[in-house]
Amino acid sequence: MTPSRFAAARCRMARVVARAVPACPERVLEALARVPRHRFVDEALWPRAYRDEALPIGHGQTISKPSTVARMTAALDPRPRERILEVGTGSGYQAAVLALLAGAVFTVERIPALAVRARTRLNRLGIQNVEIRPGDGRVGWPEQAPFDAVLVTAAAARVPSSLFEQVRRGGRLVAPVGEGEDQRIVCWIHAREGWMPQELDSCRFVPLREGTGGR
Repeated sequence: MTPSRFAAARCRMARVVARAVPACPERVLEALARVPRHRFVDEALWPRAYRDEALPIGHGQTISKPSTVARMTAALDPRPRERILEVGTGSGYQAAVLALLAGAVFTVERIPALAVRARTRLNRLGIQNVEIRPGDGRVGWPEQAPFDAVLVTAAAARVPSSLFEQVRRGGRLVAPVGEGEDQRIVCWIHAREGWMPQELDSCRFVPLREGTGGR
């Protein structure tokens, strides 16, 4: 495919996502239309890159469906100049979308090979406001805290308390909660009264694992 055809495919994908996520803000759809998703998967998968489907990225991990990325990003509501923590870099695609909407993105990936690959992809695209660190995402990135918002891209029965502790007052944390097929996207707001949760759509994510290394 030529660059113009990839651009047209991104616009078509954004329209599909708009129908799948009716309340998705226009700025999120515009970010999806700008980020070249095919650059975050192997070349053999480029013909499928702009379908609304998850794709494998190796090490038992996947790049999320564009509609799922839209739902998570819309729930997080990233704003200009905000500092965002992402837990689970994966391919780097979600971080690239966040980078267009926020001031700085700090992302942690437990599989070092994926972290290196994501950094290479982001560098090639000229995305410089993303910092990537290999490590245990359950720990977060305390040296860079507090964050305005935290996005977790792997599911757990319970979100680690260490991640809540790294969000400033008034901030947000969005994560898939549950196990197996019983998962929901939950958005917490750090209000004066404490953490206020709101359950959103059903979802399907890989599990949030401890430590670093392989699967």
